[in-house]
Amino acid sequence: MNTVALNIIGIDVDKAEDLGVGLNKLLANFQLYYQNLRGLHWNIQGKNFFELHAKFEELYTGANDRVDEIAERILTLGVQPLHTFSDYLQASTIEEGKDIKTDTASVELVLNNLSTLLNLEREVIEKASDAGDEGTVALLSELISEQEKTIWMFAAWLK
Repeated sequence: MNTVALNIIGIDVDKAEDLGVGLNKLLANFQLYYQNLRGLHWNIQGKNFFELHAKFEELYTGANDRVDEIAERILTLGVQPLHTFSDYLQASTIEEGKDIKTDTASVELVLNNLSTLLNLEREVIEKASDAGDEGTVALLSELISEQEKTIWMFAAWLK
């Protein structure tokens, strides 16, 4: 008889480890997204300053909360979350947005970052579903719904 080792929350240990890898990649990308938003908030200029300055603050505050939720989910699965900037830079596919000051370039960066996050979340949610990990599915479902709406709004803003 072949038995599967389960972690403390009843998820197959190997599948939990794989989910941890995917969530760590998402965590690293969220950290770069967060830092990009901080830079946009600080450096935005032009006629849309007040609108975007406030919006970027709202987004980075939310991203900071999500970083914590993702790291805690990784720990719940029994995996160590990444926690150094060197690890984030190595694992992230989102690139640093440096010296971006205009409204259009700022919004385009946010849209690109959110698209990257969505793709990663969809990859991980599929693995989580296959592993019977409803906790990760719920976390990512909420993220995906929020980000799709934000993408729609920023895309409308660009038109």
